[in-house]
Amino acid sequence: MSTAIFSSTSRFQQAFNEGLVEMLNHDSLGTLILGCANATFDPFIFDATHAALRNQFRKLEQRLLADFREGRQVDESDEDLLVFLKMLVVGFDDLAQTDFREEDGWEIQFNQVRAFRPRRMSGQAGESLRRPFNPDGFHFNKPFMQKECFWEGELNGRAAALFYNKYPFIDYHALLLPERQKNLPQFLSEEYHRYVWQLAEQLGDGLPGLGFGYNACGAHASVNHLHFQMFLRPRGLPVMAAHWRHNGGRRSYPAQCEKRNDCRAAWSYIDDLHRVGIPYNLIYLPGEILIFPRRRQGDYRQAEWSGGFSWYEMGGGTITFNRQAYDGLDADDITDEFAKLRLQPKECVINE
Repeated sequence: MSTAIFSSTSRFQQAFNEGLVEMLNHDSLGTLILGCANATFDPFIFDATHAALRNQFRKLEQRLLADFREGRQVDESDEDLLVFLKMLVVGFDDLAQTDFREEDGWEIQFNQVRAFRPRRMSGQAGESLRRPFNPDGFHFNKPFMQKECFWEGELNGRAAALFYNKYPFIDYHALLLPERQKNLPQFLSEEYHRYVWQLAEQLGDGLPGLGFGYNACGAHASVNHLHFQMFLRPRGLPVMAAHWRHNGGRRSYPAQCEKRNDCRAAWSYIDDLHRVGIPYNLIYLPGEILIFPRRRQGDYRQAEWSGGFSWYEMGGGTITFNRQAYDGLDADDITDEFAKLRLQPKECVINE
């Protein structure tokens, strides 16, 4: 495919939105769920797809009802069936739009449809940053996943694919898979660190607000297949505010945040984290990276309102699936959760 979609924000948004509309031609639960999740997140997508989504929802509801009554085999994944049944309980017209508010500079969102998703490995306690790729587990080369890919081609000298994030939580949320046919596990090597660093630099001029998030195993990675979470957020995330010390300001960020403006220095720090087995989250931006060493998932008790802290939460966004919690969360609740994650890895001091 042509790389023209990366030349400007308008072209990327057009390809993203047109792909969602086209995907509704597939008569499957997976594409319906993806469409509903993106529509409830983005009002523009909601307006463009709402009528088609309602029709498809009713059609699939009737088809599944007939299949279950007759005892016929249903050709859908168990995960998609479970999510769709949750949506049926709520009702299509009562699926809530994602709400946002700010609290003392932090971003809080109530994301109902994302609450329906399977946790996969993001909900598991694990001991190792590196786990072997499991061809029998969930991964992006499964045949049923191909409908969710909206761009594939050569990008910066490598084969790459962009998939929709099935349950988005940030603007124009996509999954970048470099050389996905190699079935690489979710473990970052210097080779792919450099690739994404260079990609952010090369595409950043045409795509203002471009970033790539990364979750290591043990830091709420949900799929053990090498991927980076692409987004377009011109206004930035709270962690990018000028008042934080890592950006030259005076305030200390409540989580450990290491900022590097050099690709090699960044890799040296990440490699040290690998060496001592410390999980981390990353946010790649054009010409810089934010590194968040943190406690391993499962090693602390997270608040009931939290689904876990991934790169987005470490960057100052908070997702809750409970409306009451959304209305009541304050800055102290968020910083208290950061405190549980904070870790000062003495082994990883880098002399610059």
